[in-house]
Amino acid sequence: MAVAFTKEESAETAAETLLPDRAISPHPNLVTEAGLKALELQVQEARLAYEAAGAIEDVNEKRRQQANPLRDLRYFVERVRTAQLVPNPASTETVAFGSTVTFSRDDGRVQTYRIVGEDEADPKAGSISYVSPVARLLMGKAVGDVVAVGDQELEVVAIS
Repeated sequence: MAVAFTKEESAETAAETLLPDRAISPHPNLVTEAGLKALELQVQEARLAYEAAGAIEDVNEKRRQQANPLRDLRYFVERVRTAQLVPNPASTETVAFGSTVTFSRDDGRVQTYRIVGEDEADPKAGSISYVSPVARLLMGKAVGDVVAVGDQELEVVAIS
């Protein structure tokens, strides 16, 4: 058989499958109880995906299919390792990590978000990261307090 028709492992193919690590935030890895459980679940899912790809016989295809789960596994293992579990706030007097805060905007919109860890944040689902600009401004505020965000003002309406 001619060499042109054989599969050879090349340095180029190997380099394609070594993905750079996902960026790790420089901020403390604060998490809620639900956030820690979600990180642990993502470790399990990445491990299962990596193991499933390990069953592929073609070496180059196996590497390609294992690259993303391996990168995710490294990321989530590190996030679980550095997680700092923050208990639910003891009070609803002021906005804190884990609080659900409702605020009104100048334009009449009323929004509610829970302030959570970075990996847990999902604004569409009603949660924002504690390092987001809005959360940083709201932390420590009480009902009735007003904060400026750009050219708008936000008034804290409720904390739970």
